Amino acid sequence: MRNISFLNILIIFFSAGVIVAAEGKSFKPEINNAVSMVKSGKNIAAAQKLLAISKIVEIPAEKARVKYLFGLLLMEFGLNQSAAFQFVEVIRSGDPSFTKSSIEKLLIVTDRLGDETLLNFAVQRVDINQIPAASREILYFRLAEFKYKAGLNNEAVDLYRKITEKSRYYYSALYNMGLAQAESGQPDLALQSFNRLLESRKGARITDTNKVSAQLAIARTLYQKKDWNRSIEAYAKIPRDNILWHEALFEKTWAMLRAARFRSTLSNFQSLHSSYYEDFYLPETLLLRAIVYLYICQYDEMEKVLALYEKQYSLALKKVNTFLQETNPESYFQEINKTYQLKKKSDAKKQLALPYNILKHIAEEGDVRRTYAYLKKIYEEKKAISSNSELSGSSVGAYADRIVNNRIKSVRTVLGELVKNHLLTIKAEITDLNEQSSFIRYEMINGRKEAIKNKIAGKNLAGIGPQKNQDRSFYIENGYEYYPFSGEYWLDEVGNYHYLGKQSCE
Repeated sequence: MRNISFLNILIIFFSAGVIVAAEGKSFKPEINNAVSMVKSGKNIAAAQKLLAISKIVEIPAEKARVKYLFGLLLMEFGLNQSAAFQFVEVIRSGDPSFTKSSIEKLLIVTDRLGDETLLNFAVQRVDINQIPAASREILYFRLAEFKYKAGLNNEAVDLYRKITEKSRYYYSALYNMGLAQAESGQPDLALQSFNRLLESRKGARITDTNKVSAQLAIARTLYQKKDWNRSIEAYAKIPRDNILWHEALFEKTWAMLRAARFRSTLSNFQSLHSSYYEDFYLPETLLLRAIVYLYICQYDEMEKVLALYEKQYSLALKKVNTFLQETNPESYFQEINKTYQLKKKSDAKKQLALPYNILKHIAEEGDVRRTYAYLKKIYEEKKAISSNSELSGSSVGAYADRIVNNRIKSVRTVLGELVKNHLLTIKAEITDLNEQSSFIRYEMINGRKEAIKNKIAGKNLAGIGPQKNQDRSFYIENGYEYYPFSGEYWLDEVGNYHYLGKQSCE
């Protein structure tokens, strides 16, 4: 193993200090001996010695020093999860000599791991003024995240502003600051933040993640301002070969409906519902498409779309309800784990107990994605232990392996619970959409009935539409939105739908 330059400096400093004896035997000579081993490059031997001492030392100051030094060695071995536990124990001990340094190191290892629980533990105990300048921007970013999650948007914005352009968190800070401003009812300030992010990435490739995310955020903020036309223009700038294009197309379709611009809505639905996107969870888009057909009195097409919705999502709801009877979090973890492993292996999708599009949707949720990424880091740590023969055959390797195994078990349980909670949300969503589907079907039947009555009576059908003489207040009060339309559509040579100002309810 290589010598540790930054550790040597710390060890020389700490070994020069005077340990005040308390009850119990002092292990100062043994600790100093471990320090000498590190200086000579015998890191694993030193770690084994420190581990052995940590189990029997009773003097609090010595115990804190041993734990801290042991944690530094584990960091050098790349065992961040195991190191985190040492720093947590030092922080809990409250030892004045090592708590500050332990908090700083805990911030570093938890940031590498993405462990929000331990990161929160560290952040709650930190004094920013005592943290070295090199580590402060990590702290500002993480503190801002916690403030944002707690709904303290203005405090989060103030912290995000402290992150400089040189920080690796700069782009994320700009984006998150814009989100906090938008959610606190400051869309103009949010637009400034998102435009700053977009400008800072102007030289990046067109599909750059930060660049596209900023563009999408601009479109959403304009939508929030009810500036439908500008939001549609902003959505149109999302590149087709970016993963966010499909989501942007769906939101652009909503903006077109809100702006009463029906000219190209159906062509959007043709893309949204193409076979290429069959694995996307998009129940709402089918109902929106049915509503557009309702406006233009195309009841046969409307019937097909509603039938497709019921086939895909009513059946899916039954499977979700059945699976939710499972009480073991491990079962939910196994489903999401298989989903991540499947990728594009279409044949393997049959192995899933739930529809793939629903599991894929859950797998893309932020909390699930972050927790799964953290779990992968822990598995990588376990692999690092087993692949190092010298480490795996030592007491340190066995100790670290126990910590990692316990953490794996815990995180799998947490991940399973997250998946279950998202399934409950989806269950409620589809249940609500099923009710909306029933209302839309009622409108379709009523529209057909009125058309038949008028045809039999031989009345002039001009100006008659499915919304005539309908009291919309009930639906509006219950969250359903309808958009007036009078016109008909035709399909051009390249598959684009257009509308003319002539009634087509015949």
